[in-house]
Amino acid sequence: MPWKIGTLCLYGLFFQSLLPFVSEAADPEVLKQRVPQDQIAEARGWKNPFPSTPENLGKGKRVFHGKAFCVTCHGRDGKGLGKIPGLVGKLPRNFTDKTWQAARTDGELFWILKNGSPGTDMASFIPLVLSEEEAWHVLLYVRAFGN
Repeated sequence: MPWKIGTLCLYGLFFQSLLPFVSEAADPEVLKQRVPQDQIAEARGWKNPFPSTPENLGKGKRVFHGKAFCVTCHGRDGKGLGKIPGLVGKLPRNFTDKTWQAARTDGELFWILKNGSPGTDMASFIPLVLSEEEAWHVLLYVRAFGN
């Protein structure tokens, strides 16, 4: 019986150690503005020209898991727990975080895909990896993680 209690305590400590990663919304960095102040109004004005249809979500999913290799850092489930060799520091963005989803416009996310995310390891992807059309489709898929 004592070994069962010890095992339960170890499991409890293990899961408690994961809380900082699960409750990422508590981290003020999550809501920190990434688009420079002099460009934020313009970026927020950009709207995704593609509707969120099953076909467009499928296109975004294929790019997310393939050509754009987003899955490497953000994981298959979008929680930012991908398999990143040599990761040091903060985990990539958790796309399932509803607080983060609500705080960012599609235009801001598009700006980040185009310019990278200052203060993070997120690099720019447009036009080196993605076309603008592909980026908008990926953003539809990223939004789906928050539903």
